[in-house]
Amino acid sequence: MLKNILLYTGGVFVFLALLLLYGFFVNTGKQSLGSALNAKGIKRVQNVNLVVFRSKNLMQLFADTVLVKEYRVALGSDKQLQNSGPVRYTPVGTYKICSIDTSARYHKFLRLNFPNLDDSEEAYRAGIISQKEFEDLKFQFYYEGCVSPKTVLGGSKGIQGTGRMDDFLRNLPFVYNWTDGSVALSNEEIDELFTVVEKGTKVVIKP
Repeated sequence: MLKNILLYTGGVFVFLALLLLYGFFVNTGKQSLGSALNAKGIKRVQNVNLVVFRSKNLMQLFADTVLVKEYRVALGSDKQLQNSGPVRYTPVGTYKICSIDTSARYHKFLRLNFPNLDDSEEAYRAGIISQKEFEDLKFQFYYEGCVSPKTVLGGSKGIQGTGRMDDFLRNLPFVYNWTDGSVALSNEEIDELFTVVEKGTKVVIKP
């Protein structure tokens, strides 16, 4: 019995090691943002905007209308409106980066102004938030930039790194959606974004 357990455990470790090794070799071929900009002939990055496709686990970085680079991203679960509100989902809509945290748990955090007006109105119509909560969220959206994370609609969401789990998560050869609704890249990739985005950068999240 013990021998079988050891053989099974050893097999699992070997499988994981080979999986991560394969992911490592796949990642070594990725183009850096600097190389991508040079290939496009872009010397000065302007009007950066990001487009996320939930169904493809893909994020595209544009300079004006020029597609510069694509990133594989991890997301949250699918959107599910429940009595307690949406839980752990990556929202669909148009947002902007409202704050940048360089000492975040997940390396860097580019916070989005979630919920936007559409999110708040949907939640109000579904009876998840009261009219007063709806009005408060609208006020914060218009006048305070970032909306309070203390909301039943899911808290703060943004674009982040993977933190201490970076070595493991970035070398997986498949996408594992593990976030609480944020868009996650490797620490190295969020460092790249940090050099070209700013407060106010537009982020569109599509189904």
